[in-house]
Amino acid sequence: MANGEPNNDGEHRTVAAIDIGVNAIRMVVAEVLPDGRFEILERLQRAVRLGQDTFCQGRLGGRSMRSAVDILRDYVGILRLYDVEQVRGVATSAVREATNADTLLDRIFMATGLHIEVIGTAEESRLTVSAVREAVGDVLETGENTLIADVGGGSTLLTVMHKDEIVNSLSLRLGTIRLQELLGTSEESPERSADLYRQHILNETASTPGSLSLDKIDTFIAVGSDARFAAHEVGEQTASSEIHSIKAEDFDRLVKHCSKRTTEALSKRYGLPFAEAETLNPALLVYQILLKKTKADKMIVSSISMRDGLLLELARSVTGQEDQALYESVVQSAISVAEKFHADMAHAKNVADISVRFFDELRTDHGLDSRYRLLLRVAGILHEIGAYISDRSHHKHSYYLIMNSELFGLSREEMTTVAHIARYHRRSGPKPAHIEYTALPREQRVVINKLAAILRVADALSQGHIPDSSALQFERQGDDLIVSVPGVVDLLLEKRSIARKGGLFEEIYGMGIRLEEA
Repeated sequence: MANGEPNNDGEHRTVAAIDIGVNAIRMVVAEVLPDGRFEILERLQRAVRLGQDTFCQGRLGGRSMRSAVDILRDYVGILRLYDVEQVRGVATSAVREATNADTLLDRIFMATGLHIEVIGTAEESRLTVSAVREAVGDVLETGENTLIADVGGGSTLLTVMHKDEIVNSLSLRLGTIRLQELLGTSEESPERSADLYRQHILNETASTPGSLSLDKIDTFIAVGSDARFAAHEVGEQTASSEIHSIKAEDFDRLVKHCSKRTTEALSKRYGLPFAEAETLNPALLVYQILLKKTKADKMIVSSISMRDGLLLELARSVTGQEDQALYESVVQSAISVAEKFHADMAHAKNVADISVRFFDELRTDHGLDSRYRLLLRVAGILHEIGAYISDRSHHKHSYYLIMNSELFGLSREEMTTVAHIARYHRRSGPKPAHIEYTALPREQRVVINKLAAILRVADALSQGHIPDSSALQFERQGDDLIVSVPGVVDLLLEKRSIARKGGLFEEIYGMGIRLEEA
């Protein structure tokens, strides 16, 4: 169960994805082919009611934690049977929101050796959308604006795409288990429960940001087990066996039929496990209300889940592939945040461009992969958003705003790295007195130092007359990195700025920056 290296030898590799959700722990084992495709070997699911503990009490109960550890201990035995080389395990809202989440994670590690990563809603959306895009591909002709909705036990994740570009993502506290615990519908009649759900969902969706522009959506894609149930009952198959289409009027009839029946009746009528029947009505109502807020006349249902996104990422990891569309989506998300805080976008983009030019030139010096190139670009885009609060000490405000933001496609650890890189773009470099920095693992601090040193130089160069980073030319001479700027006859401002901010670069990379007019 090692991390694994890129699969360049033509051998098949076995990987697994584990998802600790609100009411179940699921695992998928797959074989990755040399071309990056994967074939599912086994899907496993076992119920554990973590969400009921968290959403009702704010913490995980002892019985639920014991059950979760026992399930994962059994899963590890299966991983060994398949000789799985690489595993990624994630936990979502039920663990994320529990005050004693670390206790569960520690117990899992001690009992199984598994490192479980608690992911944010932005990471959930990224994984799901990545898999949906791969599955839909050329099968469907989507409209100009697409909404992907994933109703889970703890939240509903919404992602808006314009053509093939992600423009916004949002998490609503409209998970099925959360709704049941919040509204206390267990003793209500089915009709009364449906009315309570409907009113609460309408209230929550009425306050969504205008940037989502649901009324402009012309393609509605639903993800989740309850959407798959609807597709099985009233959907029509498309060119792909994994994609179904449901007419709005057919879906309305199904929702009306189900909302009149108790959990027991739904379980008996449709042969559903009780736990699935219990969440059916609130989920269907969320999908129905969202669909009606768009101008789409049908609901496209994808059988893809977040676990497929995990597998897709694992497959790309072992085969050394990259998702360029995802890269661009992360950058666009960063630009949206920078614009929200009224950053100088011309300067931000110029700093980001110069930063990645230096990153590419110094590849052999820093030894970092392309993922860190992306983090540096994002830090360049966001480095001055703190000026929205105050220009004084704006680097510290930038750190605060980034740490309290979510970017589509970046994990919480990556956001922490970006925040620190941006924080050190000016004034002093990292110091032992900076508690947030010194509390980080050594490996993460080393990365921050390397990338912050580049960002400081890029910001210094962007103070003057370098509008085009592609024009920069690099040459090594002894202990200096000569940077030539064609077409510029006066670099006095840039040279002064480099003299003031280049110390960290020289300390980290062991070379000074010398500017020359070319």
